[in-house]
Amino acid sequence: MRQIPVDTSTAAVMVAQPPQKKIANRQTGEVATDRETGATLWTVDVMFVMDGNAEILSVAVPETGISGELVMGTPVALTGLIARPWENEFNGQKRHGISFRAVAVTSLVETASKSKAA
Repeated sequence: MRQIPVDTSTAAVMVAQPPQKKIANRQTGEVATDRETGATLWTVDVMFVMDGNAEILSVAVPETGISGELVMGTPVALTGLIARPWENEFNGQKRHGISFRAVAVTSLVETASKSKAA
């Protein structure tokens, strides 16, 4: 599957919805896990603002990559953000889109307060 790195260096990113466990199967309630590490995956909805355009992105991130308090409006850094195009067929209907995955979502509020204290 093709992975496209996303440059976040000139974007403003903030939490739109706090992290929630990513569900792999809605019928059974099975929680999604990382295929390589087995870590529980979480979804964080972020507002991604670049060049005057704002988008809400749902970003999957392993539980170990979530740091700081991620409440609505918290500015965050997205480490290792990638986009993956996807396509599937369900009940005879073809669907497609782009999914997003990051290595980490880090609160910038915590970082700023630590640097002031130093």
